[in-house]
Amino acid sequence: MEIQYLGTAAAEGLPALFCDCEICKKARKAGGKEVRTRTQSIVDGKILIDFPPDTYTHALQYSLQLGQIEHLLVTHSHMDHFFPVELIHRHEHFGHNAKGILHVYGNEAVEKAFYDAVLIDRFKVHPLDEAVKFIRLKPFGDFMADGYHIIPIPADHDKRETCFIYIIEKDEKCLLYGHDTGMKMSDKAWDCIFQYQYNLISLDATMGKKQIDGYHMGLPDDIAFAKILEERGCINKDTVKVINHFSHNGEMTHKQLEAFAEENGMVASYDGMKVVF
Repeated sequence: MEIQYLGTAAAEGLPALFCDCEICKKARKAGGKEVRTRTQSIVDGKILIDFPPDTYTHALQYSLQLGQIEHLLVTHSHMDHFFPVELIHRHEHFGHNAKGILHVYGNEAVEKAFYDAVLIDRFKVHPLDEAVKFIRLKPFGDFMADGYHIIPIPADHDKRETCFIYIIEKDEKCLLYGHDTGMKMSDKAWDCIFQYQYNLISLDATMGKKQIDGYHMGLPDDIAFAKILEERGCINKDTVKVINHFSHNGEMTHKQLEAFAEENGMVASYDGMKVVF
């Protein structure tokens, strides 16, 4: 299995659009891995995770043929994870020779955002019925997509909606994609996570060395999260542990994140990074 991190920033990007803090100034000056677009990933070139405003940029940067992808997992409705108005461009009028139907999976809030975007008056002449289909997910309601077994787990994030993290498995490989969430998931969520052994875990590291009371994680939480999984036998020395979803409010450069990751047996993601596991 392979995961590519197309974007690795939190909602505001890095450097943030309107910010002149020290971290953002350093990122603008240094460029390269210090510059991050909004979080998005793709598994085996087949399963797209989230659909931020930077999706078009990612398609250009990494030569992605998004018209050939038929499955999109959405974690939650926040704009940096779901920018649905772009989906109208999968209609044959805009996207010639797209493959089959793009199945978009998400919660009720994602569903509302989807229909609010694609059913506006100026798009009614280009109905998406044959191009894009929305599928509402229920917590723990596992399903199959192109041979992948996928389980949506309720996250500790925005209480106004049922945000999801995802377990994705295929051919005896298993991935835990843990963005955006804090540590305070339900007992049922943890129990479901404990049922699997992971070849790769991808953890929210929005807050850097800081910690907050849920919603997002920081690096101390990532260490604690990995320790819990290790104690439960869900990960081992060969499991790849990735930190991702970085904010300038975490007050760390990529070099600093890399140093932390190396010290703690983890990998600090950056835009474009591929991991085979």
